[in-house]
Amino acid sequence: MCVVPPPLLCSSLSQDYVIKDAVETFSILNRGMRTRLGCLSHKSDSYNDFTAILPDKPNRALKRLSTEEASRWADSFDVLLSHKYGLAAFRAFLKTEFSEENLEFWLACEDFKKTRSAAKVASKAQRIFEEFIDVQAPREVNIDFQTRELTRRNMQEPSLSCFDQAQGKVHSLMEKDSYPRFLRSKIYTDLLSQTQRRLS
Repeated sequence: MCVVPPPLLCSSLSQDYVIKDAVETFSILNRGMRTRLGCLSHKSDSYNDFTAILPDKPNRALKRLSTEEASRWADSFDVLLSHKYGLAAFRAFLKTEFSEENLEFWLACEDFKKTRSAAKVASKAQRIFEEFIDVQAPREVNIDFQTRELTRRNMQEPSLSCFDQAQGKVHSLMEKDSYPRFLRSKIYTDLLSQTQRRLS
């Protein structure tokens, strides 16, 4: 009969726990990777991605959208954001790039600035900060350290302007980076083609 010495037994048990943790971690990572790859396989940057999230039924929406309106989205980023269908198309495009958190943060700030109840300002500000600004937030936006820290200080006494600098940075990032790519995207070019085809 072979007796395992106590130190070796402890070492063996520790090793079992390490292996078990490693297997669980790998399983979680593998599951996340499969989800990510699954999303990638379904992202097509197509006109259908846009129609799937239109505020109205696709056919009715497209009947309302003229080629002239859609063409004006190329005039400026703010024109695009101010148009209901332009916003929907841009959101669909950002989803294909996995960067929709930038637009969601910008929209959350726009909604936050309309808050009328002083009692709700602090709680709404905290939710936005925890969701988009804090380090490792679930939908963390890409802002520099100084802007993040300034926003963190603003949270000590939240006001309707506490996210202004962060919102401005994200707006500038989308305008210089995502917006030009959107104008060249299949979503936008297909949409223009569809509105033109409807007129012919």
